[in-house]
Parts: sequence; C-alpha cells; structure tokens
Amino acid sequence: MGQIAWKALCLSLFDYKTEKYVIAKNKKVGVLYRVVQLSIMAYIVGWVFVVKKGYQDVDTSIQSSVITKLKGVAFTNTTELGERLWDVADYVIPPQGEGVFFVMTNLIVTPNQRQATCAESPGIPDALCYQNSDCPAGEVVVSGNGVKTGRCLKAGSHMSGTCEILAWCPVEKKGKPKKPLLANAENFTVYIKNSIRFPKFKFSKTNVLDTEDETYLKTCRYGPEHPYCPIFLLGNLVKWAGSNFQEMASEGGVIGIQIEWDCNLDRAASECSPHYSFSRLDNKFAEKSISSGYNFRFAKYYKDAADADFRTLIKAYGIRFDVMVNGKAGKFNIIPTVINVGSGLALMGAGAFFCDLVLLYLIKKSNFYRGKKYEEVRSSARKPLPESTVNGNQSDDSLSRLDQLRQLQTVET
Repeated sequence: MGQIAWKALCLSLFDYKTEKYVIAKNKKVGVLYRVVQLSIMAYIVGWVFVVKKGYQDVDTSIQSSVITKLKGVAFTNTTELGERLWDVADYVIPPQGEGVFFVMTNLIVTPNQRQATCAESPGIPDALCYQNSDCPAGEVVVSGNGVKTGRCLKAGSHMSGTCEILAWCPVEKKGKPKKPLLANAENFTVYIKNSIRFPKFKFSKTNVLDTEDETYLKTCRYGPEHPYCPIFLLGNLVKWAGSNFQEMASEGGVIGIQIEWDCNLDRAASECSPHYSFSRLDNKFAEKSISSGYNFRFAKYYKDAADADFRTLIKAYGIRFDVMVNGKAGKFNIIPTVINVGSGLALMGAGAFFCDLVLLYLIKKSNFYRGKKYEEVRSSARKPLPESTVNGNQSDDSLSRLDQLRQLQTVET
C-alpha cells in the first residue's frame, strides 16, 4: 500500500489544474457575494480614498519653529516688597520665549540673605537635635539649607532644638500667600508664532493671518470670531484646558498647547490652517498632594557699601506652558494610488474565495456543487464509431443515449 501511495503522489506532481467556471443558480450565495463586493468597494472608496486619502503621498517629518511673546503688567503691595509694578521682564522666565515659557503667578520672598551661621529650619527632619553631638561639624543637612557647624541651638527651655548651619541666612520662609500674588495674570496675553515646513513637498506656512492690516495683531484675540489670530489670553488657555486660573495660579501647574497641521496640498495653500487644542499636563486631581503644582527657586544678588554680597531668594510658583507642534501634508501621487487599487482588487478575490467556501462546504448541497466544480479528466485512446454511425446514420439506441447525456449536463438548483 505504501508503494502505491508514493506512486500516486509522484504522479500527481505532473497533473495540471485549470479553472472551471460553474454558474450556480443559488440566490443565497449570490446575494452574499454581492454584499461582500459592495462592502469591499465601500471600504476602498469611502475609507481608503475619501477618509484616509490613499491616493496621496504623505510627509510627516514636519519642521517647526515656535516664538512666544507675552504682554501685560500687574501691581502689588506686600510687606516684603512694598509697592511694586510687575512687567514681562519680572514674571516671564526665560525672557526669550520659545516652545516652553513660564509665567510666575505666586512667590515666597526671603530678602537680605547673607552667608553666615544661623539655626536650620525646624521643618527639616535631619536638623532636629538634643545635644551638640547630634550635629557633626561639616555634615550637610539632608534636604536642608546648609552645612552643620557642630552646635545644637535650643529656644528657651525646650529639650530639643535645631542644628546650627553655615548657609545663606536667614533661611527660606515656609509660608506663602493664600491668594496668588499676580492674580491679574489671567488677563495677560501671549503671542505664539509658529512657522512650519514640509521638506518633501518644499511647502512652508505660518499660523499668522496673511493680511496687510497693521492693526490686526494689536486688536485681535483667538476665539470663534478670530480663529487665525495667534494671540491668546492666559486665562482662556487655562479655561480651555479644563482648569480654573486662580486655583492653578496659587500652586502652579503645566498647560499643554497642541498645534496640529493637516494640510491637503491638492487644494489651495490658504486652506492649510492650524488647529489648536489645550490640556493640563500635570495631575490636576492631586492639588492636595505633596507633589502638586510647579515651582522653583532663583535669587537676585547685590553688594552693600562694604562690598559684601547679599541676595534676595525667590521661590516662584506659576504656570508653565508647553507648545507642541505636530502635522502632516499629503499630495497626489500615482504610486500609492496604484498600490491601494491593487489591494482593493486583491480583496475582491478574497471575497470570491469566501463565497466559494460557503458554496462548496457550508450549504446543504455542497457535495453536489463540489462535484460539478472539481472534475477529473483522463486522456484515453480514440474508440471506433459504432456501426450505426459509420454511414452517417444513427440508431434509436444511440439517440436515446445522447438524450441521457444532455440531461446529465443540465444543472438545476
């Protein structure tokens, strides 16, 4: 048996298969085939070509430049600073605005700090002591402000105290205003100029409206009435991100400004316009946690009449704005068009293959259709004609056999 099987396998290698078309008069399979065809055509035309623009060559390597400029002034009157007017040189950090800029809205000021010895802050755990041996000289205070001198300073008759340190004294104050110092900052404006370029198509564009009106940028504000104006109110940026400016200004936070470019270069260049979206990037639900907000420290240094250095330490709270730019551009190209059309034709073939599976294996009369589709034909020697046809005449028996053959060749479903 094994030899016979191997022989049959070897002989089958030399068989030739050719297509045979069978028209099956089955309405269910016919309807299924048309539905599959229409679905594939709708996908190719609607999704691939209309929605995804599969006929275009796409460039996503956007080159972008962002320039920001803030305007606005505020007036404050505090114990530490007295009466003071704040302008952009005071509250904008860094002064040369780019893709990231920070607006100071609250601060803790520790004036007139000098390098000397003083008691460390009681809020520093590593600075607590009971005797001088708890403050080894030369040891840095962990999360503190200076270096231990070896003395434990106690207030009155208390059993515990804090280590004396060499630092900028007095140490930083811990309290901060309950309300933001620069609460009026929500009325400040920021001008965001974004220039982009798609190198594949050598196409450049900016988000500033192309107009000859010199007063346009002085009077417009971004909104539904001026969607192409690149000047924004800070209060609106925070509001569109889903937060309250006064609450956020107290502890600080981070706002993301997303500029999205989706350019169809088969149309006019004027129709390539930016779309803005805004979001809060830090966790706004963690305002009561120890890691909430956004702050940092900086100092301003001076010299007195004796040429000794002193400084004013500022712990700044505020809102950081991150400008992020993404985009793509598309233009007609024959190569992706041909590729997508070829993919559609391949899907059509897959649909016909699926309907063949249903017809030949899943319906009730699948054996009948399978027998009609797959037929084995063997070549044989030519047989002599019967005597009845030698002289061009046919007998009644041969005619009846021909009628039977014609009936067998008729397929009805």
